[in-house]
Amino acid sequence: MFKALHQKLKNEGFFDKTLIDKIDPLFHSLETKKGEVLLRQGETARYLYFINKGCLRVFCVQDDGKESTRFFAFENRFATAFPSFISQQPSSAFIDTVEKSSLLKIHYDDFQSLLRTIPEWERLYRQDLERDYIESIQRIESFVTMNAGERYRRILKNEPHLIQRLPNKILANYMGISQETLSRLKSKD
Repeated sequence: MFKALHQKLKNEGFFDKTLIDKIDPLFHSLETKKGEVLLRQGETARYLYFINKGCLRVFCVQDDGKESTRFFAFENRFATAFPSFISQQPSSAFIDTVEKSSLLKIHYDDFQSLLRTIPEWERLYRQDLERDYIESIQRIESFVTMNAGERYRRILKNEPHLIQRLPNKILANYMGISQETLSRLKSKD
């Protein structure tokens, strides 16, 4: 269950066995079904998840019931509703599993302890957070600078796993287009 997390930490180049042994006891395994809700709007995000297998989705629901997907995390990534997790305030977002998933979770208090006591953990967190921030900004910019076809081609080139693994409804929502438009774009490939 911890093999993928250990590999990620080792791949960073600054985690040795002693540090990994300090981190392991703070993570707990969680097996989920497809569509399982891990966080509801209004609840506070108490956990950061590491995805061994599967996919997590962070999304908001408008008053009319329309969903707006903010973020996906697949294998070897960390995910949560970061604004709520960082501030420990109620979340405006939901977290669910798009696929049956195998996860590791760490509680906010244990996560904060790692940040205070293991500089390498803080470095990993900063690097991952910066990467996720850049990806989010690039996605937002694509809504302003690209049409639907250009956004689709960008995903096809840079994140083909989204097209391969996500249902059309969720992918179209993430792209800010209708399912019909997504189907037309896919049929042109």
